[in-house]
Amino acid sequence: MVAGVQVEEVISLVKTDREIDLKTMIFALSHYGISCKKDRKEAKDIADLPNVCVLSLETPRCWHWSLYFYGKIYDPEHGVLDDFPVSNRKYYFEIEV
Repeated sequence: MVAGVQVEEVISLVKTDREIDLKTMIFALSHYGISCKKDRKEAKDIADLPNVCVLSLETPRCWHWSLYFYGKIYDPEHGVLDDFPVSNRKYYFEIEV
């Protein structure tokens, strides 16, 4: 979404349609000219987030990635949200725009 390309293109780049680690996430973003800070920060509230960031969320079912983009969370499990899904821990990696 941030890169403005089709999901299939990203899947081809990272060679999987499953989970990826932070190193692969940063590689993919960098491939599209997008800079992601490597320092992880904890978020207690949605107001803690910068305008654009990758979220690492520990939900009751699993850890997974989501995208926070100008006031909305785009989550593969929960859809488009105005606030965090139920999460034990919430971290973010700022995307420099």
